[in-house]
Amino acid sequence: MLPYRKGGPIDYASLEFDAFEKEVPPDHMEQSREIHEVMGLLFAHITDFHRRPDVFVDTDTNVCYDPSNLNVRVAPDVYVAFGVDSEAIRPRHIYLPWEVGKVPDWVLEVASDSTRRVDLVRKPPIYAQIGVPEFWRFDPTGGRYYRFQLNGLKLVDGEYQPIELTTEPDGILKGYSEVLELSLAWDNGWPRFYDPASGTYLETWRQDREALRATQGALQAERRSRLAEQERIRQLEEELRRLRGED
Repeated sequence: MLPYRKGGPIDYASLEFDAFEKEVPPDHMEQSREIHEVMGLLFAHITDFHRRPDVFVDTDTNVCYDPSNLNVRVAPDVYVAFGVDSEAIRPRHIYLPWEVGKVPDWVLEVASDSTRRVDLVRKPPIYAQIGVPEFWRFDPTGGRYYRFQLNGLKLVDGEYQPIELTTEPDGILKGYSEVLELSLAWDNGWPRFYDPASGTYLETWRQDREALRATQGALQAERRSRLAEQERIRQLEEELRRLRGED
């Protein structure tokens, strides 16, 4: 884990933005479900529900990249940094690469009407300039905003090169992230992650909930069956006592 080299106090009042509030576009509802799904899957798979202090995952918070001016910043929809002190990052309320020790390793932008131009034009050169190894874009609409469904870029000699995408027989589009060691998939507008090591997709919160409900249903059915069997045994014992004249 990289040591966190905390600088001096931050004058939050002098910033042109509120470091204590997430910066979200007015049409955030267009992308919030997909962002929350990605965050949930990453928290579960990569951080093991915060049990790994060396992995930082966050959404819609500011990554500053000019030590002389904290107002020079970019706010990814989702970003991940490995090998960092996550517990030291959060109290600062801003991601400062010169204190963290590195820039984020993986960034994802999810399309919306108000952010499409920023995601397509402004952010790519910024991420390349500061050295983000992988930059992904996901359009839930199927391309209405980005003109593509899914796009992955990896940094090669200071420039982004496209990551190969494949389309499965069932129509799922996906590309492999070397950083995450997972494939990000576009499945009818919904984000999913495929794990090549296990040959399966990561379970979503919905699937987890459905599995829990199925388990609870099976346990309840088993309990009802057990109670019914106990009642049947009780009735047979009563009938046996009656036949023996014990009553």
